[in-house]
Amino acid sequence: MTAVDARLRPATGLAFPPGFRWGTATAAYQIEGAAAEDGRTPSIWDTFSRVPGKVRNGDTGDIAADHYHRMADDVALMRDLGVTDYRFSVSWSRVQPSGRGPAAGKGLDFYRRLVDELRAAGIRPVTTLYHWDLPQELEDAGGWPHRDTAERFAEYAALMADALGDRVATWTTLNEPWCAAFLGYASGVHAPGRTDPAASLRAAHHFNLAHGLAVRALRAALPGSAEVSLTLNLHAVRPLTRSEADRDAARRIDALGNRVFLDPVFLGRLPDDLVADTAALTDWSFVKDGDLAVAAAPIDSLGINYYSPTVVAAGTHEGPSPWPGAEGHVRFEPAPGPRTAMDWPVDADGLYELLTRLRDELPHVPLVITENGAAYDDYADPSGAVHDPERVAYLRQHLTAVHRAIEDGADVRGYFLWSLLDNFEWAYGYSKRFGIVHVDFASQRRTPKDSARWYADVIARGGLPD
Repeated sequence: MTAVDARLRPATGLAFPPGFRWGTATAAYQIEGAAAEDGRTPSIWDTFSRVPGKVRNGDTGDIAADHYHRMADDVALMRDLGVTDYRFSVSWSRVQPSGRGPAAGKGLDFYRRLVDELRAAGIRPVTTLYHWDLPQELEDAGGWPHRDTAERFAEYAALMADALGDRVATWTTLNEPWCAAFLGYASGVHAPGRTDPAASLRAAHHFNLAHGLAVRALRAALPGSAEVSLTLNLHAVRPLTRSEADRDAARRIDALGNRVFLDPVFLGRLPDDLVADTAALTDWSFVKDGDLAVAAAPIDSLGINYYSPTVVAAGTHEGPSPWPGAEGHVRFEPAPGPRTAMDWPVDADGLYELLTRLRDELPHVPLVITENGAAYDDYADPSGAVHDPERVAYLRQHLTAVHRAIEDGADVRGYFLWSLLDNFEWAYGYSKRFGIVHVDFASQRRTPKDSARWYADVIARGGLPD
């Protein structure tokens, strides 16, 4: 499978701007495997996945898609797709096993080889420093609710910039701190599995602080041409009705899901309504003088991860919640429309809503779709082919929404499809497949799905065919 030269394609369909970045994305713990090789120590996901009942079927990322040993073949797959950029994350405990102190040479060497392989294939490497896999030693010392973790993260960022700054031009500090803070420390459905709402709010602040400290560290170590970014899984929040009560429920979730990060990073302040909504849990005294100015260190772009919208109404929800302070005020409603294998609604309008909101609220900040994709129940047929028309339809709808947002003035610079490979899907284990390349986990055989060929054609055209 090879991408078709764009010069041979007719100029039909929806064309994206020249220079638009066409990428794919992965995360270290989800694909690398080699969990105990070359000095790597356990992360919180290694520990969490061994707690009975936390991950479906007792799956772990010990082997995952074995990318650590098959990296060159995976880069060749991307080269054949024609992707211009590849977004990968670094395993913190692979390169700095204790979360502090000197680097592990063999761990750094793996990422050096990966970056060199990408560059040789003509693919631009995009590095994410944190995709949820905190070294377990730092969690044992307090984790993200502990302020020192933000300082350790800045040191780690400087270490990586020193190691790869001569060959990586785009750096993302954090991926989806909302998930790491609130699924990890409030509802406990992600690592480290804590259920402490007040701790989750401390974690959210320390993620903002860690981001700002890392931006400073990266700027000090990288060439002036380097791009520094942050990726957020922003929520397209919709009230079920236009009633005042439902609109207030949407306001609460917008504060907890979006503005808890957007306001500190871009405005240097906490949302007043968030502080009021969570007053019964914390007085926010852990926010020290100067913290918010650090969090607001200027960045070059904002990454957006989007999968589906969030519909809310006034009401209550029970059980451990990732929405601290909202439990007695908000209930979540199913959005209409077809569903993916994750039971997430397919609704590309939510992506358009987010992009145009950011166009209006952050008009000078370039945007990149850093994750978008869908899980379906894919399988190889007797001939070995993997047909996934639902995923192709999903991708077409969402790329159409991105194009519409660009036409309406949103400064969107690129699109990274999630994901390159079927992988370890966190608490779902290996039961959910997001990849455009099918992985038989028993044999580690890779098979490009129909969606991979479709995406290769989109890249070659520079847009969507009719």
